[in-house]
Amino acid sequence: MSKEITKKDIAYIAGLARMHLKDDEAENLSGDLESILEYIALLQELDTADVQPTSHVLALKNVYRKDEIKPSLTQEETLSIAIAKHNGSFKVPQVIE
Repeated sequence: MSKEITKKDIAYIAGLARMHLKDDEAENLSGDLESILEYIALLQELDTADVQPTSHVLALKNVYRKDEIKPSLTQEETLSIAIAKHNGSFKVPQVIE
């Protein structure tokens, strides 16, 4: 890596992240960030011209089941457990003013 990460760089990045760092934490982060940037530089050297872009590392497939019509409760049966009902519907307390 050609540029060393300075305390000023660490302070700027910490400010963006709204982090308050002690001096020893900033020094540790400096080394960590330099290692990360060196690894990114190494990755940038890879030839990816023949690599297809992906949106996920695993091949994803939605699994759908076939809709099947099954018997269900009637409106009267469903409303029989309602604490309060109004015009064939459940009546609930107002939650939005």
